[in-house]
Amino acid sequence: HEIVGEVNEVGSKVEKFGVGDKVGDYDGTITYGGYSDILVVNEHFVVHIPEKLTLDAAAPLLCAGITVYSPLRYFELDKPGFYLGVVGLGGLGHMAVKFAKVMGAKVTVISTSPHKKKEAMENLGADSFLVSYEQDQLEAARGSMDGIINTISAQHSLLPLIRVLKSHGKLIMFGGTVKPLELPIIPLLAGKVTYEVKVIHHRLISAANDTMTGRKIIGGGVSGGMKETQEMIDFSAKHNVIPEVEVIPMDYANTVMKRLVKADVKYKFVINIENTLKNSCS
Repeated sequence: HEIVGEVNEVGSKVEKFGVGDKVGDYDGTITYGGYSDILVVNEHFVVHIPEKLTLDAAAPLLCAGITVYSPLRYFELDKPGFYLGVVGLGGLGHMAVKFAKVMGAKVTVISTSPHKKKEAMENLGADSFLVSYEQDQLEAARGSMDGIINTISAQHSLLPLIRVLKSHGKLIMFGGTVKPLELPIIPLLAGKVTYEVKVIHHRLISAANDTMTGRKIIGGGVSGGMKETQEMIDFSAKHNVIPEVEVIPMDYANTVMKRLVKADVKYKFVINIENTLKNSCS
């Protein structure tokens, strides 16, 4: 479903593309797609790939790229100066960091893997790094973030993430889990609230200190349509936002599956079908 290549032939009614154009297919239907030597597709489901983008870099943008780009735009987390958290540093997470930085955000990566700190900050440009199970680190960041992009698909607690949000902050979910996640409501309604109770002349007086209205939002991320996908591709080419990929031949696919189980990927595998087909025919 992340297919890129060059146009070999166009029909008589095709208006937007010509032979030799670099294009990407984002149809969404179930076909043999990129695993075939020839793919015929309606031009409505094709995007232009600018010359500045190589095909191996463009392919993952059609899924991981648009999956994080679209919610950043839709939920208005693309404002310069915003403080954004990115939970999980995988295929989606590393693209969220790259897009957010180009959009002018201050980015903090939140991860269970301390060893990823150097990668996040030195290679991807994140401003800071939090280890999600270190409570003191999350407490220090409490009420500081305008938004959080959560790419984790495993079971985890939402409470620490909600607490890190500012008032009016937005937690955007991407990873699906088999079991439902527990959703605490009170942290969505209020920020940090401290109650003080005094007894004066046998009367109880209760006061709330440091009260901050929550109005926090939890939303879901989804890939954009064709227009927004083209916008994302053009944005990526203009600002050099490209995924980190490892290009492999088709006969390496079984090995890749084993590496995926071990999380041995940084950050996307791209199969070079053209060279695979040529080699198999020689």
